[in-house]
Amino acid sequence: MSEFWLISAPGDKENLQALERMNTVTSKSNLSYNTKFSIPDFKVGTLDSLVGLSDELGKLDTFAESLIKRMAQSVVEVMEDAKGKVQENLLANGGLKEKMKCLKIDLTSFVTHFEWDMAKYPVKQPLVGVVDTLAKQLSQIEMDLKSRTAAYNTLRLNLENLEKKSTGNLFTRTLSDIVSKEDFVLDSEYLITLLVIVPKQSYTQWQKTYESLSDMVVPRSTKLIAEDSEGGLFTVTLFRKVMDDFKTKAKENKFTVREFYYDEKEIKREREEMTRLLSDKKQQYGPLLRWLKVNFSEAFIAWIHIKALRVFVESVLSSPGSCHKALTWFSAPVPPPCGCRGLVPTQIRPDCSSASCPSISEACDGRNGGVGGQWPCSS
Repeated sequence: MSEFWLISAPGDKENLQALERMNTVTSKSNLSYNTKFSIPDFKVGTLDSLVGLSDELGKLDTFAESLIKRMAQSVVEVMEDAKGKVQENLLANGGLKEKMKCLKIDLTSFVTHFEWDMAKYPVKQPLVGVVDTLAKQLSQIEMDLKSRTAAYNTLRLNLENLEKKSTGNLFTRTLSDIVSKEDFVLDSEYLITLLVIVPKQSYTQWQKTYESLSDMVVPRSTKLIAEDSEGGLFTVTLFRKVMDDFKTKAKENKFTVREFYYDEKEIKREREEMTRLLSDKKQQYGPLLRWLKVNFSEAFIAWIHIKALRVFVESVLSSPGSCHKALTWFSAPVPPPCGCRGLVPTQIRPDCSSASCPSISEACDGRNGGVGGQWPCSS
C-alpha cells in the first residue's frame, strides 16, 4: 500500500523553490517521489471563521474516512463470490483533464493528479459554503448507504438462514429437500411413518430389531433414504397408538427419531421462498453494486477535497502572512529529515484492498490532531 503525505510550504507564488528543495532533501535517500498538488485561491474570511472551520474540517475528515471504509466494506460484502475483483471496482472519476472526467482511474492516479472541481465546489463562495456543500454531500451518501445496504443485508440474511437449513448433519438440517411424498403413509387414521437416524455402525442392528422395538410395527417397512458421514435416515411405519412406546425403545437402542411431519404445502412454500429470495438478491445485486461504485468515487473525491481544504486552512492559521498556493503529494515510507521543518503535513493511504479501504493517520503534533506543526525528528 502506498503512503502519501500532503505538504504545504510558504514560498514564491508557484512554490517551485519549495518543490526543488523537497526533491533535493528526499532524493538523497530515495525517500519519496514528489509531485505538485495545486489548490485554488479561496475567500479566506476572518481568523475566527478559520479557527471554526479548522475544527469542523477535522471532524468532517474523520467522518469521510469512516464513510469510505464502510462503503469499501459493503463492496466486499456484496461481491462475496468475486472478492478478487473488488479492487477494480474501487475507482475514482477521472480528474486528470476536463475531457477525462467521465473515465475511471485508480485512486493513486487521482490523488497524484488532483485538480480542484470548480463546478462542484465553486471557490468564489466563502470557505464555509464549500465545507457545507461537502458535508451535505457526504451526509446524503451515508443516508442512502444505510437504507440501500439495510435492505440488501436483510435479504441476504434471510437467504443465508434458509441455506443453513440445508446444511449440517441429519440431526439438524431440514429434511424437506431429502424426503418425498412416496416415503410416507399419508392421510391414514391408524398408520404413521417415522424418520429414524441410525448410526452407521448400527445399520445391521436396526434391520434386525426395528420390527420388535414395539408392537404393531409394519414388517419390512423400513427404507434408507439419506446418509451423511455419521449415519443414515430410515423410514419406519407403525400404528399411531404405539408411536410413543416406539420412540422410547428406539432411544434406548441409540436410534434417534426425527420429529418430522410431511406437509406438501409447507415444503412447496419453503422452495418458493428460496427461489424468490435468490431472484430478489440477483435483481438487487447489480443496481446496488453500481450505486456503491459511483458513490464510493464521489465520497473519495470529496475526501481529497476535504484534505486539501484542511491543509489550506491550517497553513493560513500557522503562517498568516505566507503564500500557500501550491502543495505537494509525495510517497513517503518514512518521515522526511529535519531539513523539512516548517512544512504542514497530512497523511493519506489511498489504495483499497479487497478487505480494507482508505485510512488516514496524522503524523505531526499540532492543531487539530496534527495537521500542522513540525516534522518529528530524532536530533
